[in-house]
Amino acid sequence: MKKTLSVAVFTAASLLAYQAAAQEDAIQVDGSSTVFPVSEAFAEEYQIATGNRVVVGVSGTGGGFKKFCRGETSFSGASRPIKNEEKELCAENGIEFLEMPLAMDALAVIVNPDNPISCMTVEELKTAYETKAQGVVNSWNQLNPEYPDQPLTLFGAGTDSGTYDYFTFAIIGEEGASRGDFTATEDDNITIQGVSTDVDAIGFLGLAYVEENRGRVKPLEISYNGGDCVAPTTENAASGAYQPLTRPLFIYANKEHLDTKANVEDFAKFMFNPELAPELVASTGYLALPSKAFSLAEEKIVARSTGSFFDGGSKVGVTPDDLLKAAN
Repeated sequence: MKKTLSVAVFTAASLLAYQAAAQEDAIQVDGSSTVFPVSEAFAEEYQIATGNRVVVGVSGTGGGFKKFCRGETSFSGASRPIKNEEKELCAENGIEFLEMPLAMDALAVIVNPDNPISCMTVEELKTAYETKAQGVVNSWNQLNPEYPDQPLTLFGAGTDSGTYDYFTFAIIGEEGASRGDFTATEDDNITIQGVSTDVDAIGFLGLAYVEENRGRVKPLEISYNGGDCVAPTTENAASGAYQPLTRPLFIYANKEHLDTKANVEDFAKFMFNPELAPELVASTGYLALPSKAFSLAEEKIVARSTGSFFDGGSKVGVTPDDLLKAAN
């Protein structure tokens, strides 16, 4: 019995050691829940093509940058540009990075399909989510007297998320300035679940999750600066018609890992292969950038061109042409 137990313990320990070694050898990707479907799609296709393992985590854009700037991951997906304080953390740890635009995304505001409202203004959304609304704005008719006198249940992205950063920046006017009494989560599926089961709920998240759950939730059209109501679609994001909730998505790569870690450069080139990448990005529900952007990113990988095109954070009204400049 003792011998059998010893063998079992040894086998279990060996398995754990093997799993730890396999995890260490795998290419490590983390970051934005919005970028996750794209990162996962690339990881699956790369593993099929090469047999090399890619582990994709979801810590949110901010959480992903914390890991990335400590050197724990080779790639970080981001739904906003890197902030100045994150650049400083990377610099403190000797991490140089490549910034590569990947896609355009329409951030969507969703309600329950039984909610009669189909369009909201930016001002109404600000009234719902701004800091001074906490404990004060609790019903729909406080946003607009024509809305029903029903309780307002709020969902949205967690505070480590680039989606949260961009939403507060674009809607409220200050990044991170929101009420704290809404259900904030890094898992967009929780927002989908909450809104789909509560007729009085509203939430915000990346459009790809909405496309996956059409029928369970309803995306609202948005009126910006007194303009027409515009639906969150990839076409409206591409044309610039859907504002202010159109934003770019990025992949950041650790320069040293490109040089020293097995398969990291190969996976980077795979993600930005202009023959493959646009179609794969589009299949996840996002607006892929033109093939030229992926070619420029490939050149950036080869040249190891580091740094950020953006001045420390989100911008409203970024276009695909702007991202071509960023990719160069």
